[in-house]
Amino acid sequence: MPMRHLVRTAAVVVTLATGLTAAAFAVGEPHGDGPSGARRAGAVLPAGRAALDRVGSGDLGKSIGTLQAHLRARPGDAAGWATLGAAYVEQARTTGDPTRYPQAQKALARSLSAQPRDNDPALAGRAALAAARHDFRGALRDADRALKVNPYNERALAVRVDALVELGRYDDAYAAAKRADARRPGIPAFTRLAYVLELRGDPAGARRVLLRARRSATAPGDVAYVATALGQLAWSQGRFPQARAHYADALRADPRHLPALEGRGRTRAATGDLAGAARDLEEVVRRYPLPAELAALGEVYEARGDRARAREQYDVAATWIDLARANGVATDLDSALIAADHGDRTEALRAARAEWGRRHSVHTADALAWALHRAGRDREALRYAKSAAAPGYRSAAFLYHRGVIEKSLDAPAAARRHLTAALDLNPAFSPTAARAAKAALKALDAAR
Repeated sequence: MPMRHLVRTAAVVVTLATGLTAAAFAVGEPHGDGPSGARRAGAVLPAGRAALDRVGSGDLGKSIGTLQAHLRARPGDAAGWATLGAAYVEQARTTGDPTRYPQAQKALARSLSAQPRDNDPALAGRAALAAARHDFRGALRDADRALKVNPYNERALAVRVDALVELGRYDDAYAAAKRADARRPGIPAFTRLAYVLELRGDPAGARRVLLRARRSATAPGDVAYVATALGQLAWSQGRFPQARAHYADALRADPRHLPALEGRGRTRAATGDLAGAARDLEEVVRRYPLPAELAALGEVYEARGDRARAREQYDVAATWIDLARANGVATDLDSALIAADHGDRTEALRAARAEWGRRHSVHTADALAWALHRAGRDREALRYAKSAAAPGYRSAAFLYHRGVIEKSLDAPAAARRHLTAALDLNPAFSPTAARAAKAALKALDAAR
């Protein structure tokens, strides 16, 4: 493959890396609620999913090898180093291997050393790496630097939205998404705008934008990308037949699309097909063993009564979190969510507080509220549960957490209202937590 064609193709493939599970949403991964109904921690949206249809992970590996050989011969090629760094971030995203992040950091540093000025590809790549590691302040800083050089850099525009979302700056994120849509209209901008609208309490507006994106999608990767986002939006509102149809649309376009397979698995769990859910999620974790996916499979096993296999998944998730930390990924939100429900409650609270120190998103507020509740500190927990609802975002998991906290505070009317709202919004938001919500309501009714 000629080098200029390789760099051009690889640059398209590696447009924006995601973080761990990555919430969030990474379409790539669906947005909305994850294990125990909690959204993926820190997931961001990869731009240009059509590229992954054209060049699969195996071809990306070959492209990386060719780039490495090229750079051994031409070590001063700044564009080549920037492309290699972004490729490593994308490879980490597609394989779940966080050891690629230090390699990405070195490659991007080489690019900036070779071309310290006007190097927006390397700055945008560094922003994507920071986002992947959940350093969202660093991601915002480098995205802004890239955009000063090139206001139309698509990756920088995308990362800027993602960083503002994860920092809880939703008004700024909305403005950034509108700017991205104006400068580089397309599926990356559409999907980000939709997610910000959902976070601001406008799921109908989010759906309209996603349908617009779906109509514009032609490449199989883009179709799968947007259809999965539509599926997750429908799933989060308890519209399971519609969610199933969107996931089927995604898998018709790209049978390898793991986020759609995961969404189908969650929908099967929601409609009582735990065996089918387990099959889908087992395939997902076989190929993509990240914490949210492992915990989701564990909850399916738990709902089936297989606690030993469930514990195995939670333990593997904890091991992956340790590995990610060793490679510079801030995993405290992932750790807090999993530990609060399935592990060490002291560790859950430590991790949630650490994450709150980094970012004030609705998902961090909810995680901290739930960790505080599990630690027996419900009055403090309620303050953060209210903060999670402040922008208008409605999540069945958030409502469930708030209702349980209010029940513990002997506020039965408020608890009943929020628990009922959780089940009205999504009656099967988690194989385990939805059952717990119904049991809590039953206990409240019995105490009347």
